[in-house]
Amino acid sequence: MHTIFSFFTEYTIDGFALWAVLLLCAGVFLASFMDAIAGGGGIISVPVYLMVFGSAPTYYVLGTNKFSAGIGTIFSTARFIKKGFVDWSLCIPAAVLSLLGSIGGTWLQHRTPDVVLKYLLLLILPVIAAVTLRGRSWPDEAEDAAVPHRRLIVCAAALLIGCYDGYYGPGTGTFLMLVFVRLARMDTRRAAGCAKVINLASNIGGICSALAAGYVFLGVGAAAAAFSVLGHWLGAGLAIKNGSRLVRPTVAAVLLLLAMKVLSELLFPSFWHS
Repeated sequence: MHTIFSFFTEYTIDGFALWAVLLLCAGVFLASFMDAIAGGGGIISVPVYLMVFGSAPTYYVLGTNKFSAGIGTIFSTARFIKKGFVDWSLCIPAAVLSLLGSIGGTWLQHRTPDVVLKYLLLLILPVIAAVTLRGRSWPDEAEDAAVPHRRLIVCAAALLIGCYDGYYGPGTGTFLMLVFVRLARMDTRRAAGCAKVINLASNIGGICSALAAGYVFLGVGAAAAAFSVLGHWLGAGLAIKNGSRLVRPTVAAVLLLLAMKVLSELLFPSFWHS
């Protein structure tokens, strides 16, 4: 027993005890599973990284999280593509606009206090959650909508929510899905597939930036990425199989977790910016 205990405490990866890395991997798996279904995985994974990394600079938390999450997103996106739930004529221009919006959002973030956005989110998130749960059901088949109208909504949402992603970030995929289903009248599975492609595009950029800057603990990131792949693969499979029956309540749960995250950032800022 003592030998086993010593192994988990004395063996380290990038300087972190094995037990802490395994705890991190469990959190990343849960976050990735949720993210594959409805987005918002960072709401779970970032706090876990913060706890495990302790006093390490926040840049390493965000960089390593982006590394593991981005690799996992590749596999959930691949499942949606394989099943034919990605409309490339919509997704490609939307992904480009999302990247441009993210750049603009990052520029804006450096020049304005994000506390304003956090208070605004606390006001609108309960409303969005109520609409998600009490509004009309999410379709498993696409509704009639003029193609130019749908393309305009998808591209506008990608640009604006991409700006939000660069400015603040959590719940980006969830917001994309809500707009795609409610306003663009896409079916639940294709809305999820399109959101995955857009998120993957921004994740690739984030991974490259973090690696170039050296803000990734590669050993921990690789271990977490393996669990991220598993979570994304399983979550995407369930989302494809169950459609709105699973995605809709998961989106509501993500919105609740996001509200809790925003509130905790306002009440305990030292935890998030250690």
